[in-house]
Amino acid sequence: MNIKSNPLFLGVAAATLLASCNKSERTPDNPGNFIIAVTPAASTGVADYLLTASSLDTGRISTAGQGVEQDGTYRYYVTHNNKFFSLLYGQGNPGAVTTYNILDGKLNKLSNFQTETVQAFAPVNDDLLIMKISRNITNPFASWYRINTNSLQIESEGQVSTSAPSSNGELAHFSWIRQVGNKVFAPYFSIKACCGASFETAYPDSAWIAVYSYPDMQLEKVIKDNRTSFLGRYFVDGLGQTENGDVYAFSASVAMTDGALSSTKPSAVVRIPANTTEFDQSYFFDIEAASAGYSISDWFYVGRNKFIVLLNTAEEKGAYAAGKTVGIINVVDKTFKRVTGMPDVADIKSITSLNNYSPEDGRFGYVGVNLTSGVGYIYKIDSDNASAMQGLRVDGGTITAIEHLD
Repeated sequence: MNIKSNPLFLGVAAATLLASCNKSERTPDNPGNFIIAVTPAASTGVADYLLTASSLDTGRISTAGQGVEQDGTYRYYVTHNNKFFSLLYGQGNPGAVTTYNILDGKLNKLSNFQTETVQAFAPVNDDLLIMKISRNITNPFASWYRINTNSLQIESEGQVSTSAPSSNGELAHFSWIRQVGNKVFAPYFSIKACCGASFETAYPDSAWIAVYSYPDMQLEKVIKDNRTSFLGRYFVDGLGQTENGDVYAFSASVAMTDGALSSTKPSAVVRIPANTTEFDQSYFFDIEAASAGYSISDWFYVGRNKFIVLLNTAEEKGAYAAGKTVGIINVVDKTFKRVTGMPDVADIKSITSLNNYSPEDGRFGYVGVNLTSGVGYIYKIDSDNASAMQGLRVDGGTITAIEHLD
């Protein structure tokens, strides 16, 4: 384990911090504390614009002459410690991490520095933990970096073995990471990482979570469940924690072998009880049975044991297929409801994944809906009655994220 301070990254961050504080930027036409990331409608070379809004329920915003342009395409976002982090997916090259807060409804850049391109990231304590994960059997390691969200500096870094958790000749590829208590849970899928079958597996019918200590990231144990397939999906957080501390995890059941879906298990939700690191064998929520054949492709928590879920039909199901149908599940009651009031699926180009927003009040959540007409809307989902209402209109591009800062 290599844990050390990185003066090069810290120096870049500090220098950029000073430069960014002197940069004057125009006050946005739509000031507010909601941040909507939009990829402009262009064929090549586009970069996300960050727009602000005071409400997601009403109004209209556009990329035309508005927003803060990001440096590079394929951006991903996370908020922590009342700061907004914009991470560039560098496709193998180093990626920038740009940090903002909100001042008077305007995005205010705090820092900009480079790290390796990462495939998983999550708030842990006052840090942002990010991970670059190997998909090559000859390099069985994942590199991690711990960014302090107060100092906006990389305080330590290291590596973990990705062959150690699997111990089956394949590599563990973390679908995401999440803080649970004082541990880091890293659900993963087992991949061959070799020979034209990088993301395929000989083990399609198991779910795993690697449990690490923090901040030294020592592997403590691996927990396993054979009632469903791997948890989450590539670049999708499959874990959620309810108010009582229980952790729930969904499987899309989309493992691949020999170029085809190979899991015999249903898309389902499993549970790890609070203050434990074992799957609860008395709990199993078969989503396909409850929903008449749908599978989960993504979800986010709205509170009071309810998740808004994005769903695929059996025909749509695939390793990277993002759902265009919206539902509500209660993981304690094991109930499913399909949301009414959404546009027809045939009229939907995409729904935002990974970066949807909820105040976690137990009722409401917001998703970005990009229509085939080229117009986008934020839809407000009421989980109490499983209904949707059209809200903020977004013109000029594809909605990719919805976040909020105080």
